Amino acid sequence: MRYGIVLFTSDRGITPAAAARAAEEAGFDSFSVPEHTHIPVKRESPHPRTGDSTLPDDRYLRTLDPWVALATAASVTTRIRLSTAVALPVESDPITLAKTVASLDHLSGGRVTLGAGFGWNVDELTDHGVPGNRRRTALREYLEAMRALWTDEIAEYSGEFVSFGPSWAWPKPAQPHIPVVLGAGGTEKNFRWIAKNADGWLTTPSDVDIEGPVGLLREIWRDEGRTGEPEVAVLAGRPDREQLAHFASIGVTEAIFGLPDRSADEVAAWIGRLAGKLDLPAS
Repeated sequence: MRYGIVLFTSDRGITPAAAARAAEEAGFDSFSVPEHTHIPVKRESPHPRTGDSTLPDDRYLRTLDPWVALATAASVTTRIRLSTAVALPVESDPITLAKTVASLDHLSGGRVTLGAGFGWNVDELTDHGVPGNRRRTALREYLEAMRALWTDEIAEYSGEFVSFGPSWAWPKPAQPHIPVVLGAGGTEKNFRWIAKNADGWLTTPSDVDIEGPVGLLREIWRDEGRTGEPEVAVLAGRPDREQLAHFASIGVTEAIFGLPDRSADEVAAWIGRLAGKLDLPAS
């Protein structure tokens, strides 16, 4: 089982580059950042954790652009994977986003993983012209269109939310296939979407007892004719050895730990202490 770090980026505290460098030096396998383009002040969407319009963290208002953040991280690292937890692709132009992701993968030597979400904040999606009741379809089309741009010499796509004629688009990603994991609740509906459109599941903070859901995902994965096993990335809390061993035994492929909102020096020290508790081999 791999171990990753997620930094809830903001315009204060440690920079993504410094956090990613510290995580790589400490032996972590991946570095992730989230995405929110903006948070409408007046909205109807309840936050999944609070159940109403209040936010659990003011960093939702202050998140950095994920791809700029990961580009800075790529420039000071050589090994650690660069991921989003999670990005909201339907809030960007798909052709431009495909170029951005491909460029980052090309320049980083094939280290990108796209963690994507449908988007809990429907008001945010609405400002981007995406109807909340069509966000699943929109994300599917975005991924299909971007994959065409990433892989086809002459790419084209026609859908409800994305349409473009035969086009050239380089650079292609360094990886033959950019992994996509869906950050969403552990439901049968979401697992069927994953089995058709993605490479794995990223849990949400509300997914606590995941043994049953992981088993269901693997069953649906096989039913849909997928080979191998799906990726399962868990947002872990404390580095509890017994719990981590249980995660590994049920098919979890990566445990991801969130960083505290503290000063750069404090976060760097925190990363080092966490790596020690996990017995990671420092680089």
